[in-house]
Amino acid sequence: MSTTAVDAAEELAEELPAPAEDEDIPVPQGAARRLLGELLGPHRGRIAAAMLVILVQQAALQAGPLLVAFAMDRGIPALREHESGPLIAVIAAYLGCAALSTVLQRAFIRFSARINQDVLLELRGRIFRHAQRLSLDFHERYTSGRIISRATSDVDALRELLAEGLQELLSVVLSVFWISLVLMVMDWRLGLLSLLSFLPMYLSVRSFRRRSQRVYRRSRTAVAAVIVRFTETMNGIRPVQAFRRERANDEAFGTVNHQYAATTADGLLEMARYVTTSRAIANVWITGVVVAGALLVADGSVELGVLTAFVLYLRRLYEPLDQLAMFLNSYQSAAAALEKIAGLLAHEPSVAEPAVPAPLPEHPVKGRTVSFDGVRFAYRTGKEVLPRFDLVLPAGRTTAVVGANGAGKSTLAKLLARFYDPTDGRVALDGVDLRELSGDELRRNVVMVTQESFLFSGTVAENIAIGRPGATREEVERAARDIGAYEFITALPEGFDTDVRKRGGRISAGQRQLVAFARALLADPAVLILDEATSSLDVPGEQAVQQAMRTVLAGRTAVVIAHRLSTVEIADRVLVMDQGRIVEDGRPADLIGGRGRFADLHRAWRDSLV
Repeated sequence: MSTTAVDAAEELAEELPAPAEDEDIPVPQGAARRLLGELLGPHRGRIAAAMLVILVQQAALQAGPLLVAFAMDRGIPALREHESGPLIAVIAAYLGCAALSTVLQRAFIRFSARINQDVLLELRGRIFRHAQRLSLDFHERYTSGRIISRATSDVDALRELLAEGLQELLSVVLSVFWISLVLMVMDWRLGLLSLLSFLPMYLSVRSFRRRSQRVYRRSRTAVAAVIVRFTETMNGIRPVQAFRRERANDEAFGTVNHQYAATTADGLLEMARYVTTSRAIANVWITGVVVAGALLVADGSVELGVLTAFVLYLRRLYEPLDQLAMFLNSYQSAAAALEKIAGLLAHEPSVAEPAVPAPLPEHPVKGRTVSFDGVRFAYRTGKEVLPRFDLVLPAGRTTAVVGANGAGKSTLAKLLARFYDPTDGRVALDGVDLRELSGDELRRNVVMVTQESFLFSGTVAENIAIGRPGATREEVERAARDIGAYEFITALPEGFDTDVRKRGGRISAGQRQLVAFARALLADPAVLILDEATSSLDVPGEQAVQQAMRTVLAGRTAVVIAHRLSTVEIADRVLVMDQGRIVEDGRPADLIGGRGRFADLHRAWRDSLV
């Protein structure tokens, strides 16, 4: 890279703002190294075979200058004596080495390509599986854009290293080994002088590695910020356009985009410094060796062919310096990426599976008793959401939980669904702590329908069958009929086989809510949690769902979180929450007739209808 390129990179680096500080999760000591060992471990045999192939390939490749020296010092003099055998043998050997090097190079590329793809396949799968295992509190802090960055741009950085960087490194290392050995054998004086150049080269490489390591750590964070900003904007494109946020979002994206460009400029600057320094060292050393070699040729202690081979070998020794720079470039990027991925994979779920799961007692009752024993909950920040309380929800009863926003209703539901574990105390199902239940057992018994009513790409029938994958088509349709969704589904263009598309965008919010209800009912849980689950329904739709729910929830333990007090009418019991505390507890009719908070809420709701 020229001095002009260095100046341009410096100017670009000065103009762009510095990147934001890294906000990723901490990486345990040695996590990246352990991850790499786990990924490469199953491929030890193929790696050893690839190493053997590249070793022989480099030996064949580096034989060329030695054969040239032999031709000059032995073959040409023999030809003058009308003996062409030595020169023909050299030519045949040269062509044979070139052919062998080509064949072995191809074999090495095939070996490395297979290893590369297998490693990346395993790594992407690990990231996807692990991200699904991580608890809800992690996903609320660590945005989906960051996880996407780990599985895409960071994995791509590793792909570039495995696909090209390792081959370049092996070629450089093996060529240095073979050339150093040959130089010392041909003439130890010139060989020693040549190898002395390794000292300034080593200092240059070490300096470049230290500086670029810092740059590429910032780079991985900067590119993640770009992906996060882009993902969040595209996912929220409706409110972006509705509230005319395009210009503000463009400015925010421009900031992170410039930060990424700044780290890229820093990387180019470090590359330029390294390449110009290493080339200057190489040129100075080659000049010195040629001068020293010429003096030795003049006094007859070194043959001309040997000096020629020295020059050719030195060119081969220093030419890979740019390749080494590219490798170090890829290596620093991949090392920073691997560190980010290792941090993600090393992060354990805060809601962990029990080592020895406990079974739930078998009984004929459809619902199960839920108990909160000395439960307290606070977020990681230390802010207490639910002060210590005790609560028992009898089996087969429907309990409504109401209160203002931020009262703790949804947190109560998330503890029951075990999206979180309580800070103190325990949540139990028929006396068994939820932390002692396996994930499968818990999900079979407790199902939650949320306000979002998320649908996956696929047919309506497939989305309902998520509740019980082994369900028949008849069972899927029965669940839709019980919840009151059958008529609108059959009116769709392909009925139950209609593709709802991304996030269920082909159907309305209320219809998505009904499909989510049908999914939960098909699962047939002992405990059903409805968290604002009727909020997206219009009045006729809500009335239809309530009518179906009276039959469906009979005998089942249900917790209904609701703002609409019309939903409370189907409940056997109402809990009124305020600032994380249960301030009222009773039957709906009793609380409506009183003078407490629920009576005030109910009157305000009735007035709003008028």
